[in-house]
Order: sequence, then structure tokens, then C-alpha cells
Amino acid sequence: GHLVESGGGLVQPGGSLRLSCAASGFTFSSYAMKWVRQAPGKGLEWVSSIGSGGGATSYANSVKGRFTISRDNAKNTLYLQMNSLKPEDTALYYCVKLADTVKSQGTQVTVSS
Repeated sequence: GHLVESGGGLVQPGGSLRLSCAASGFTFSSYAMKWVRQAPGKGLEWVSSIGSGGGATSYANSVKGRFTISRDNAKNTLYLQMNSLKPEDTALYYCVKLADTVKSQGTQVTVSS
């Protein structure tokens, strides 16, 4: 399978971004998915997960109430809507099959004034 993230960028604190992850080469609708991130000098951190059908979402405490995960199985695409961004959200964001490891390039999110 192949996963390509997009939508990252530089945003001011309090701003919003919407990340997308285009999936190909596997039956996307059959897999639960997750977003993970890696801040500079730190390890991978789980951010959010979603069931294969779009239900059963869960979030890390650090992003709960600010981020929303969703998916469009007809478009083979995973999303992460990020609102009220904070400098500590600065990281490289990856989409991953729930039980898999990171195998994609990620998209950089930088929150800074």
C-alpha cells in the first residue's frame, strides 16, 4: 500500500490546518487508520485513530477537543482537521494503518508566530 500526506504548512498559534492522506494499493475501507506525529528531537506520538467505517474515533489528551479525524472511503482519503493550533503541535505528521509502522514521508506542520 501507499500513503501520501498533504496539507501541512506554517500557521500562527490559534490557526487551523486540514491534513489529508491519500491511500492507494490496498483496500482502504477495510483498515482502521491513525495519525501519528514526531516533533523535533522527540519520538513518535500517537495523535488519533478511526475505525474502518469511520466510527470509533479516539484522540490523545493533548489534542482532544481541537483535532477531528475523519475519512472518506469513496475517495480513499483520511483527514485530520486541526483547530486552535499550539506551538507544541509542531511536528511531522504521518498517516498509518492502525497496526502498522510509519512508511510514508509525512507532512510538516509548524505553528509559530
